[in-house]
Amino acid sequence: MRRALLATALLGGGLIAAVPTAAQTAPADPPRVGLWERDALLGDLGGVRPALAAWGLTFGLSETSEVLGNVSGGLRRGAVYEGATLMSVTLDTGQRLGIPDGTFMVSAYQIHGHGLSTDNIGNLNVASGIEGPRSTRLFELWYEQALLDGQLAIRVGQQAADSEFAVAGHAGVFINAGFGWPTLSAADLPGGGPAYPTATPGVRVKWQATDQVAALLGVYNGDPADNGDGTAFRLNKGVFVIGELQYARPKEAGLPGTYKIGAWYNSNAFADQRYGADGLSLANPASIGTPLSHRNNWSVYAVLDQMLYRAPGSEDGGLAVFARIAGAPGDRNAVDLFLNAGLTYKGLVPGRADDTAGIGVVYARVSRRAAGLDSDTGFYSGGWYPVRGSETAVELTYQAQVAPWWVVQPDLQYVFNPGGGLPDPNRPGRRIGGAAILGLRTVVTF
Repeated sequence: MRRALLATALLGGGLIAAVPTAAQTAPADPPRVGLWERDALLGDLGGVRPALAAWGLTFGLSETSEVLGNVSGGLRRGAVYEGATLMSVTLDTGQRLGIPDGTFMVSAYQIHGHGLSTDNIGNLNVASGIEGPRSTRLFELWYEQALLDGQLAIRVGQQAADSEFAVAGHAGVFINAGFGWPTLSAADLPGGGPAYPTATPGVRVKWQATDQVAALLGVYNGDPADNGDGTAFRLNKGVFVIGELQYARPKEAGLPGTYKIGAWYNSNAFADQRYGADGLSLANPASIGTPLSHRNNWSVYAVLDQMLYRAPGSEDGGLAVFARIAGAPGDRNAVDLFLNAGLTYKGLVPGRADDTAGIGVVYARVSRRAAGLDSDTGFYSGGWYPVRGSETAVELTYQAQVAPWWVVQPDLQYVFNPGGGLPDPNRPGRRIGGAAILGLRTVVTF
């Protein structure tokens, strides 16, 4: 789920399944697997996959395609097609290079089609986690070394923070991008932060203190926006630092759950949302028009991810709940509060143990400083101008695992108060209307 490709869908916003590690090698003489039982549509590629696995190499290729349309509200009604193709290669450096507990990974993607939020709605909580500018680019390129029997892991190279930080695992079933990388971070950070669709150079350290407690710290280039096709590897755009503490309930405590607290800091300059460097409102005709500059930015967040009921005889089937909250200073940010929560049920339909149903809500509040500028704009213009408040999106979805390599997902969303209450350029004197969105996503792993 600017957000998250890759590890949520890429791991969880629904783009693809997690790329298998190089250690998961195929047997020397693998049995024949039928079309509907194999993990990948193309199977072992005529022996290519087992041959690569013998060298510690794992190749991944997946395609996420979807059709989304707003049947009411927004800037205009209509439907769009959008898709994202992900390619990845993972190398276990211990198998052939003699470097134990090392992993090298490179990935690239190709985004095609049009974004519904950009073209039709103008909302903060983007309708799809794969929406992004049409492009073909390198995504991640990093090396990770595990030390101290796996307790310490250091990753160096171009990375996306949204695959590991501020993640609610059960939120991965949803299509709306707000269930991936938080909308607050995407809206407030330069370039949306180190998250889909743009990774950036950095270092991530993970310390697994116990089976239940882990700590993560990431230090990245502060503005990934000008990374171009993913090969700029810039290091001179300030610094973005994010840290997180995680606690996982022990198995003997009952139903599994994970709880996280974290914070991020960005050293770049951020423009005030209301006032100029001269102390006047930016809407005041007498203002010089140069925003007051703030030297840095920060946010704190918390995540709850908890199973409520486990289906008999199942490892992960049953009912789960998740929730996240994030806050940031309102003087330099358009969004100062973010909330999302939801329920998921894996195996809700009898005989469909691998399907997952979910209902979730995403909320983003426009900061008071930004809303104050709206009020000033109306005052100085002498006419009507809406004061933004907040935006809420509700999503109902069903992810059907047709085959291990194929997911089909019908989806329904409704966006209340798009953009927090932006004026509709097509209807003077009115805000953008609430948008009802219907969609269908399909994910194929080749």
